[in-house]
Amino acid sequence: MDPRPSAAAPTLGRRERNKQRVRERLYAAAIDLFMAKGYDHTSIDEIAERADVARGTFFNYFQRKEDLITAWGERRRYNLMELLAESEGGGSSPIGQLTHCMTVLGRLNWEERGLTVAMLTAWVKAGRPILEEPYVAEIFAGIVKAGVAQGEFRQGLEPEQVGNVLRDLYLGALYRWTSEPEAGGPEALGLELHAILRLLLAGVAAPPQP
Repeated sequence: MDPRPSAAAPTLGRRERNKQRVRERLYAAAIDLFMAKGYDHTSIDEIAERADVARGTFFNYFQRKEDLITAWGERRRYNLMELLAESEGGGSSPIGQLTHCMTVLGRLNWEERGLTVAMLTAWVKAGRPILEEPYVAEIFAGIVKAGVAQGEFRQGLEPEQVGNVLRDLYLGALYRWTSEPEAGGPEALGLELHAILRLLLAGVAAPPQP
């Protein structure tokens, strides 16, 4: 579900606006508690109390505590797409676009570092890497597909496969970074992602001997 309001959607009535405000209070309360106490140590009762609603009200908006992870993931996806759209994304060059993606991913995680650490832990424990749509891989695959069409990447590449590889490498770097999010300063994750991309583009096999 796209969390963005639709420009074509009709103006919401008072009832719907109130429902949105309550949902937002519940989400904000949950995020604050997850960052302060951790996902596992936060109860639905505490979320409802922080949001100043009855416990039963929580279930009008979220069936389970895990649904808050999904809500975070949807907002995360929207934030990523917004950041990617802020600039030309490296111009028309697919390699430039991939580099831009890595810059944006590093920036997004750094700017939300406390939230990233708390929610990534919950995301993994809830099995979301397996269950959720791999949208980052799809972004990468779309760029690679354009690169093959433009002749910047070799013919015969499978864009979806390359997209999955890049996503796996990104998540691996992200998991390492979350164990020490302050290490190396704000550019640390972005620099590692750029290094990973260069390594993948260059390959690791030695050139054949003459």
